[in-house]
Amino acid sequence: MSGQGAAFARRDSALTRPSMPRYIFITGGVVSSLGKGLASAALGALLQARGFRVRLRKLDPYLNVDPGTMSPYQHGEVYVTEDGAETDLDLGHYERFTGVSASRGDNITTGRIYSTIIERERRGDYLGATVQVIPHVTDTIKQFVLSDAGDVDFVLCEIGGTVGDIEGLPFFEAIRQLGQELGRDKAIFIHVTLLPFIKAAGEMKTKPTQHSVKELRSIGIQPDILLCRCEIPIEPSDKRKIALFCNVPENAVIEGRDAASLYDVPLEYHAQGFDSVVLERFGLTDAPEPDLTQWHAISKAVNEPDGQVTIAIVGKYTVLIDAYKSLMEALNHGGIANGVKVKLRWLDSEQFEKPDAFSPLEDVDGILVPGGFGERGAEGKIAAARFARERGVPYFGICFGMQMAVIEAARNLAGIEGAGSSEFGEPKVPLVGLMTEWAKGNELERRSKAGDLGGTMRLGAYPARLVPGSKAHEIYGTEDISERHRHRYEVNVGYREQLEAAGLIFSGLSPDGLLPEIVEHKGHPWFVGVQFHPELKSRPFAPHPLFASFIAAAMEHSRLV
Repeated sequence: MSGQGAAFARRDSALTRPSMPRYIFITGGVVSSLGKGLASAALGALLQARGFRVRLRKLDPYLNVDPGTMSPYQHGEVYVTEDGAETDLDLGHYERFTGVSASRGDNITTGRIYSTIIERERRGDYLGATVQVIPHVTDTIKQFVLSDAGDVDFVLCEIGGTVGDIEGLPFFEAIRQLGQELGRDKAIFIHVTLLPFIKAAGEMKTKPTQHSVKELRSIGIQPDILLCRCEIPIEPSDKRKIALFCNVPENAVIEGRDAASLYDVPLEYHAQGFDSVVLERFGLTDAPEPDLTQWHAISKAVNEPDGQVTIAIVGKYTVLIDAYKSLMEALNHGGIANGVKVKLRWLDSEQFEKPDAFSPLEDVDGILVPGGFGERGAEGKIAAARFARERGVPYFGICFGMQMAVIEAARNLAGIEGAGSSEFGEPKVPLVGLMTEWAKGNELERRSKAGDLGGTMRLGAYPARLVPGSKAHEIYGTEDISERHRHRYEVNVGYREQLEAAGLIFSGLSPDGLLPEIVEHKGHPWFVGVQFHPELKSRPFAPHPLFASFIAAAMEHSRLV
């Protein structure tokens, strides 16, 4: 390197911020579910640990405008951002690993891209020109990628799906163009691919990776780094073969084996030199070494627990646990906070609609009823809440789980016959009903029952005020909180007096006092229902106080039985 080039590299180090962010595009090949989102999140965490500022984005090729109306069976959970966007579950990984709050502008779908273009065309913005995939669709994608990045050093963009998918082609073309326009010092491509091990042959096969890269190169993208997901270590000969046929340096073939836990992934990838090679591709050879102290501490807490508690999750999507991804992680964070392993027992709520079906709950240390929509399994969730209340088992009801706990208290403690939710018909007493209006800042938001399902809920972060002396106030240690919501129905505050007389405490309300946010049972060791989704704000290095307290209560219960 010339003297001038070396001086430039020194100036353009982690300590000197670039004039614009560098972009890292993460694609996947061979099969889906290889862990692109986790790889992006782990790389973001490693760059952070070196002193860089990062932002992560997800480009989804499906035609839905947002994931909000998609079945959890198809898409996993819907992750909600602070500003009220319904997004892909990978944004949860991004937030948990980096602590950087995502926004509406960090997730885009083909549906939203086309909606934007059609709106422009209807307004006449294109002046009568023929609207085409290139340049109009690709330009809109590029605008999204480059827009509002903020004051960061790296923007990591994950492209959903796999290379070769028809619906993904506009996205691949857009990032190809960006690679050319930004230049080699501002944009690199990482390709996540599969190296299958054929047990019968006793061999690792490199051909799927070779073909995936060939497909990527056929549309004009040469990957800079290959992250190869595999079950066993990659032999040096296989690394050389992959490097040769895929046209990448040997040190850019990174081994991505399954880690002992999710939170070991940054450490594993760093050991493989993933972050070092990324920085090398950008010419950042003098970046500081990462400070991985907190990740080592989290790894130790996860892999060397002092005990174990069993938590029953009584839900309706229990056959696909990705529907509860953030919830699972928040429970693990609660375990980290208390130094214990959290074992989850997934139970379909419908089974508790039968009499004498409670044996699976007899030996658990805590019961959690998560959010959900629809009538199916609702009575089972009510029954689970009653079991927890009567047996003194720690109970955590989230969103729908809180509503069902209130209905249970109304029916069995307050004597309100026919108490139910208007979400599934017209109950005699609509204890839970559709919200028609609520405050957002200085404005009043209104919804009608006939409105669109997508994006018509109370979405995003809202404040609440806690009652001093309550369990909720004790857990949070403050009177004013802000939590993320995703719901259309709300407990009717008009029944507060009757319910509180029966022992249910409304310990958290919206600042105007109209919307119940937290309920708890007087005299119960730990029975808390919340209308919001606290799991969305939990981080491994900052466990949510409600989950930390719930797991602590479960530990105490395990000692008593």
